Amino acid sequence: MIGSVQRALRLLEAVGAHADGAPAKQLAREIGLPLPTTYHLLRTLAHEGYLRRRQGVFVLGEAAARLAGTGARHNRRGMITDSLEYWRDAIGVPVYFALYLEGEIELVAVAQRPSSPAVEEWADFRATGHAHAVGQCLLSQLDEEARRDHLARHPVEPLTRYSVRDRGALLERLRSAQRMRPVVERQEYAVGSVCAAIPITVGSTAATIAISLPAEQDQRLLPAVEQLRNAVGGLLGSFAFSISI
Repeated sequence: MIGSVQRALRLLEAVGAHADGAPAKQLAREIGLPLPTTYHLLRTLAHEGYLRRRQGVFVLGEAAARLAGTGARHNRRGMITDSLEYWRDAIGVPVYFALYLEGEIELVAVAQRPSSPAVEEWADFRATGHAHAVGQCLLSQLDEEARRDHLARHPVEPLTRYSVRDRGALLERLRSAQRMRPVVERQEYAVGSVCAAIPITVGSTAATIAISLPAEQDQRLLPAVEQLRNAVGGLLGSFAFSISI
């Protein structure tokens, strides 16, 4: 064990235990370190951004907050993946979770199996939202200005013979989408695959849970997405935290 690292970690824990911060002398007493050693560690941690001195006391700095935030994001993603895997096994289809963040489509997690693989991303998923169910579902939740902004950056271009042909046709489809009803596309993004996405709105953030199937299993698509839609109310509690990812 490296003693200096252990002492620095104990010092960080001690500072974190005081919401309003604590002075060096108090921290030295609490963790049983000589005051000169405590000062040396405090200065080093402050220099690296893990601590900040404020009105004579030490508080956690931005680097410590980023470190904690990174761990929390990993935990949230793990919880999302666990939920998706549950429904993948329960319904027997690949399950996707995506958000619309900062003007872009963000595929957060996918649960699949070798026996039921997800659709291969053969064309940039973020740039082809007009062609796949996930993207259409997210775009349908935006206001008109946000949709037009997105399509100005990512123009509508048919990917297959089944794809929507132009911007006007896509905008009309998005306007006619029924609130909280699944969005379905058949072979518009990838020939041989059919997909359906359920809209989820938490606050001002658009999100979606989606599934896909081989085109020859098209008859399973609507019953499967309906099964997932009926469960969305229960899923919202576990997915709401993911909006901050």
